[in-house]
Amino acid sequence: MTIALLGKFGSRAQLIRNPRSNLTCASTAPSMSSSNLSYPKPLVSEPSSPHSGTVIMLHGLGDTGSGWSDIAADFQSQLKHVKFIFPTAPQRSISLNMGMKMTGWYDIASLEDINQKEDASGLRESQRYVEELISKEVAAGIPSNRVVVAGFSQGGAIALLMLRSHLKLAGVVGLSTYLPLRDQSPVVSEANLHTPVLMCHGDSDMVVRHEYGRQSFDQLQKLGVPADFKTYGGMGHSACPAELREFVEFLKRQLK
Repeated sequence: MTIALLGKFGSRAQLIRNPRSNLTCASTAPSMSSSNLSYPKPLVSEPSSPHSGTVIMLHGLGDTGSGWSDIAADFQSQLKHVKFIFPTAPQRSISLNMGMKMTGWYDIASLEDINQKEDASGLRESQRYVEELISKEVAAGIPSNRVVVAGFSQGGAIALLMLRSHLKLAGVVGLSTYLPLRDQSPVVSEANLHTPVLMCHGDSDMVVRHEYGRQSFDQLQKLGVPADFKTYGGMGHSACPAELREFVEFLKRQLK
């Protein structure tokens, strides 16, 4: 597996052409995990109206927070009260890439059978880090039920993993992704059993197959989670304008 292919696994087409909003780095020091992983300061786009909601957007494998930060200008034109946070994953060895280091929320061994040989400890560590980000929002006066966690590809897997959190969320968005640790109960915490979920996937995705996303959605539905699954014809492992419109409409509903 080459780095070039992994680049497609983690990044997206640049579809938003609006000027970027006033992005800054968080004022706090970079976070360190117990496993000595170093998390760079997230990029933050502050709201232009009184802050009453937050979106944490997680990038894919090999990308950084800046790879998705250009959605802030467009989304905040409709969500003036919402802060956007774009974290960057730490550098780690990726088995799929012959052990070479790159930004990743967890290790991954294969795209062919994505739920096999999962990096449970890496997944749990990323859950801990996102919960840390949410707790900082709570400390600043934003309740966790006014926070949406979203992500693309590997970042989307972490977003769906957050359904296990004890922190009640406003919503979860998973783009071109799948549900990790699906055989390890509880997949959804009592706090988030009724948390709305939006999943979007292209039917031509050759990296994270559409069927993986659909199976994940089916499992969430069986558990009683109010989930919605949108398919985009001809879209590969990327994003499209219609999908981003669905994304922002979901945020408007959950953070109105």
